[in-house]
Order: sequence, then structure tokens, then C-alpha cells
Amino acid sequence: MAASSFKERLHKGYAQVMELSGKPLADEKSRYQRIKIFDTPNNGRVMTLDDIVQITTRDESAYAEMLTHLPLLEHGTFRLTESSAIVEYLEETFPPPGHVATLPAGARDRARARQIMAWIRSDLMPIREERATHTFLYGHPVPPLSPAGRAAADKLIAAASAFIPDGRTSLFDTFSIADADLAMMLMRLVGNGEPVPAKVADFVAAQWRRPSVRAFVEHERAPYVPY
Repeated sequence: MAASSFKERLHKGYAQVMELSGKPLADEKSRYQRIKIFDTPNNGRVMTLDDIVQITTRDESAYAEMLTHLPLLEHGTFRLTESSAIVEYLEETFPPPGHVATLPAGARDRARARQIMAWIRSDLMPIREERATHTFLYGHPVPPLSPAGRAAADKLIAAASAFIPDGRTSLFDTFSIADADLAMMLMRLVGNGEPVPAKVADFVAAQWRRPSVRAFVEHERAPYVPY
């Protein structure tokens, strides 16, 4: 490792270089691998094994999702991960009217709900990185959004303003899981004092008051431990 940079050569003919912030925090050899930990301006803290990047602060959220597969549904002996698959399973296994619907009734509304949920889960990564849920669930202070974070926030606010019907505080005629998904994403901004249009603020406030959402938000949590 050079004094000012780290180079990873994962494949022949391909390499990536990271600028370092200060001296390496660790550079040790175990019985099996060489372990390095260092800070970088763009990727935060980085850990490598045998000079191959394993995880960085910047991509931790995506890595942890793949590692832990949360949420998890357990129904008898059946276990299922990935939130979109869980929603579909619940909707088909416990259909309305005998059970509370998770998705809207109409075909077009159901398609729109799926679109919104898929978009939230696949886009807006700068918001996830800079406004993680612990920032508002635990009340942690946050720095101003980066240019990428600001662009993602503006994109989210514009989309929410288009999705939420005027004069309503839900996306469809009745509550659906898409309302909770969108409100949780918007709370990353609202819960950290970011200004949003009145229509969006009213939507978030209404969803945040729902008993099911309150039960999740107020669920007892272990003290937050930075990683």
C-alpha cells in the first residue's frame, strides 16, 4: 500500500485506485489472509482481504442487505426474504376480504403500487447513504446533503409530488404497503429537517400517524452501535 493511495487488481487488465485519508488504520496478516483497513475521501472506511475490497462505508447498506436479507417472513416452516416477495406472498396467502389487503384493489393501482415500491428499492442510493434510517429513528445529527444527495432528494420529492393525488394523504383510495414504503423513504428527509412541499409533508404526517406504522416506529430497539 502506498502512502497516499490503494490499488485493487481484481481481474487481469482491470484495477481501481482509492485515495487514502491519512495513515492506514490496520495492516495485519492472519493465519489465512492479509487484512487492511483504511479511510478514503469518497468511499469512507474500507476493509480489504488480500488487497481485494470487501466492504466500504459507502456501499455498506447494499452489502448488509445481501448479507442479512431483511426483512424475513416466517410462516410455519416456510421462510422468505426480500420485501417484494413477502408482500406478494401475504397478498396471495391471506387475500381480502377475509384479511387486510396489502395492495390496492384495482389492477392499475396495484401495478402503480408495485412500480413505486420497486423504484424506491432500486434508486435513490445517495439518500440511503446520507440519510440512513438511524438518523431519524435515533435522532442522530447529519451534515448537509452532498450534491448527489441533493439531486436524489429533489428527484424523490418531485416523484412523490406527482404520485400523491391532490387533496389526499394516501396514494390510492385505501391504504396500501406502498404508502408506508414511500412515507418511510420521505421520512429520511422530513425526519432530518429537509423542507418538502405541503402536500408531501401532509402525506408523511398522515402515514406516520397510522397505528401499524407507529407500532413499527415505537418498537423497542437496542442502543445504536455505529459500524
